[in-house]
Amino acid sequence: MGALIGQIASILGYLLNFIYHLVNNYGLAIILFTIVIQIILLPFSIKQQKTLIKNNKIQEKLKELREKYKNDQVRLGQETLDLYKSEKMSPFSGCLSSILQLILFVSIFCLVSQPLTYMERIDSGKIGEYMQKYEISDQARYKEISLIREAKNHNDESISIEMNFLGIDLSNVPSINWRDFTVYIIPGLYVISSFISMKITTNQGKKKKKDKVIEVANEEEKALTKKNDDEDDFDSVEAMNKQMSIMMPIMAVMVACVAPLGLALYWLINNIIMTLQRVILNKILVKDED
Repeated sequence: MGALIGQIASILGYLLNFIYHLVNNYGLAIILFTIVIQIILLPFSIKQQKTLIKNNKIQEKLKELREKYKNDQVRLGQETLDLYKSEKMSPFSGCLSSILQLILFVSIFCLVSQPLTYMERIDSGKIGEYMQKYEISDQARYKEISLIREAKNHNDESISIEMNFLGIDLSNVPSINWRDFTVYIIPGLYVISSFISMKITTNQGKKKKKDKVIEVANEEEKALTKKNDDEDDFDSVEAMNKQMSIMMPIMAVMVACVAPLGLALYWLINNIIMTLQRVILNKILVKDED
């Protein structure tokens, strides 16, 4: 797995380095890099959104199966697999998406943590020489980031990467440079964008549940029962979304506090793009499904 992460980080490093030398600013390069990555992943994002929409539609069928075969778990398992097969879906598609996102996240973490290795393609021997020159310990948390900072302090342009972005030093690590108030700007914006994203997702789910209740409201005797079931389902989804809206930003900020701000900037831009993408794709794909 480590070799795979390194290979992906190396490939991404070529792209980030190319963009950086076009714009000569690390922050702007990360923004453009994030946009390019999302464009490349757009076909996958469309497929993922289609799967999500389709999965939401078969939840009622799954609920009926659970009720029908509640005393026969073996039959329930088989019927569930048959349902996914008939709908041309995989019950493990969500796991695959999570694994891919995790691999991409770790690769980009390696990239922004070791920009001299993966972005500037400087070999380890040369980096070691520079570390001795500037007396940087092998125990330093982010050796290459520290090396870039020291080289800048000594006006050494041989390993120079311009990391100042709108007055924010993207080489800073919040847990290390906590006295600098600017280290809290990008993580703070990420938290805000995460809450907005969760709010939009929750509202979309709420609208779907309300539409479903209205659709069955005229079915006389079944209407009341169906409505109560849907409201219970909605309450569960609502509770889960509230927990996620609190926990996910907290977890992300905890990681961002111990990582260079370049990673937090990538997360922020990626989150904004994915939120817009989700809203647009949801409107288009739901209309096509109807």
